[in-house]
Formats: sequence, structure tokens, C-alpha cells
Amino acid sequence: MWHKPQLLNALADLLFLVGTAALLAAAAVWLVRVPAMPVQQVVFETPLQHTRRGEIEQVLPGSLRGNFFTLDVSSVRQALLQLPWVRAVQVRRVWPAGLAIQVEEHQPLARWGEGYAEMINGHGEVFAALLAEDEMRRLPLLQGPQGTARQVMERFVAFRELFATVGERPVQLSLSSRLAWRLTLDNGMRIEIGREHPKWPLEERLQRFVEVYAKEMAALENRPAVVDLRYPNGFAIKVAAVDAAKLKGK
Repeated sequence: MWHKPQLLNALADLLFLVGTAALLAAAAVWLVRVPAMPVQQVVFETPLQHTRRGEIEQVLPGSLRGNFFTLDVSSVRQALLQLPWVRAVQVRRVWPAGLAIQVEEHQPLARWGEGYAEMINGHGEVFAALLAEDEMRRLPLLQGPQGTARQVMERFVAFRELFATVGERPVQLSLSSRLAWRLTLDNGMRIEIGREHPKWPLEERLQRFVEVYAKEMAALENRPAVVDLRYPNGFAIKVAAVDAAKLKGK
């Protein structure tokens, strides 16, 4: 063997590779076991509107275990997702000793259900969180059977855009257990839309009413209090009672 240079060179290369691998393995074990390079800085890259610093300080420390290399970023993410206003979290390491966190908070579109604590966001997701009472009252109210939150939200957005063309704003949309729709506007008008029908789609019934409303009803002193769209070729209206003081003055 000693008279074969090629074999000796191959053996030397093999020993070098084994030694290098052993050193790398030892370094990896040292980084894992020795409390070196702890995470010293956590930076939130997105502004937080509803989530408070105290809430973060309550859930985050328990997930910051290990050093820069061994810390489980998924645990950090799960800890923050426990907070009521947090919808999504992204966590990444920043060399040499930091974490960068991006938090997406729920943006409430409306109140949901009874309207006390639950809200619904623009993704159709229901969440429970605390909001100032005056802010809560300003939100529209959406209601529907279990599992219909996204459907109700999408209908509300479509109806809101439709009524914006005539300067009106929906404040409540309800879907009953019989799947009948009821819409209430900010002027107090209640619109009984009824159930979906393949021959008389909801959108067509509402569009027809909005066109008539813009031409005939918007300027009336006594606008309809209730509008019933549950007819194939038209709708019925109920006008609010005229104020007694106005009657005396005539």
C-alpha cells in the first residue's frame, strides 16, 4: 500500500473528510447544547391597532426557549395566534440574535350574531374580541345560522355596493333558519328580500327595487317603512304613519 501513491492520496482525502465532518458535528452539538447566541431582540414589523403590549408580554416569553438556532419559531407563532385580535403571524430569524414578526390583525367588518362580542372580518371569519362600545355600535349587524358567516358577509358587501349607488347604507342583514333574507337600511327601511329562487334571483329583485327607488321614492317625504320583494314581478311597500304634528299643521 505504501508504494501506491494514488491509494495513499485517496486515504488522505477520506481522513480529511471524516475529520471535517466530525468537527462540523461537534460544532452543531455545541450550538444546540451551549446557551450561546440567545435571542436578544424581537421586532414587530407591522403596527398593531388592537393588540396591546401587555397581551404580547403575557404569551410570548414562554415560547422564546433556546438560542438563535434552536428556538422553535412555530411555537412563537402559535403563542401569538392565541390573542383574540390576531389573525395571522409570520416569524423569521434575523442574524445574529433577533426575531422579526409580522402580525395581521382582524379587521372587523360587522358585528355577528347577537352583536355583543363576536365580530366578522372581510374574509368571512367570526372572531371574539373586545372593542369599545361606541365603535361596536357603529358596526353593521350580520346574522345567520351556524356555518353561514361567509355567505352572509359576501351578500352584505354586494348589497352595500348596490345601495351606495342611491346614497343609502345597509346596517343589518339577517338570514333566517328558513334561509330568507332581510335587509335594514340606515334610514330605518326594512326590506324583506325572501328566499333565493332560481327564476327570481335576489340580486335581480334588489336591482329592480333600487332602480325604482332612485326614480320614484328617494325624494318622497314619507319613504316606505317596509318593502316586500317576495314577488316574482314586483314588490309591495308599507309607508310609515305620518307624524301627528305634521298632520295638525296641515
